[in-house]
Amino acid sequence: MKQDPFSDIQAATRGHRRATSSGAYTFEDGPALTEVAAASGAVRMLELGTALGYTACCLAAARPDARVDTVEGDPLRASLARDHISGVGLADRVTVHLGSFTEVLPRLTPGYGLVFFDGYAPDVSLLTAILGQLSLGGTLVCANLGLAGFIERRRLMAVLNDPARFAQLPAIENGGTVVRCLIG
Repeated sequence: MKQDPFSDIQAATRGHRRATSSGAYTFEDGPALTEVAAASGAVRMLELGTALGYTACCLAAARPDARVDTVEGDPLRASLARDHISGVGLADRVTVHLGSFTEVLPRLTPGYGLVFFDGYAPDVSLLTAILGQLSLGGTLVCANLGLAGFIERRRLMAVLNDPARFAQLPAIENGGTVVRCLIG
């Protein structure tokens, strides 16, 4: 694994989860996420599932002109994320939106070059809303699909494996996070 400039935030997320019994698990391979974001060429990025800001920072680090909107439903985690993001000098490029995904998504302007889902597990209706935010040719990075129930996971994979809609890119996080390019 490559050097991770945000490993302190990742460690803080793990500590927060242990201390609060929260469901905020940290993404395990931030450097790979940064590489995917850099390769995508995206300037505008959207993240669903901020936790303490680790992956928002990884996305913002992909390019110096990157702008990241990130959505977090828990007020304490959103506040901690803002603190961590500010602490590494990225507050001017990362905006933390407080609210549920279904509340915040309609308020955002579509046309993101990259969307990263790292909430619990999406269902097909949430995935459809997420895709409405992604620009044609944009990159979708979707973690936690294994947390969906068997039937819902099959539905999600049917959407994500549709060759008329997506080009498959190499997965990250040891294959647990799918990466797709929206082609149609």
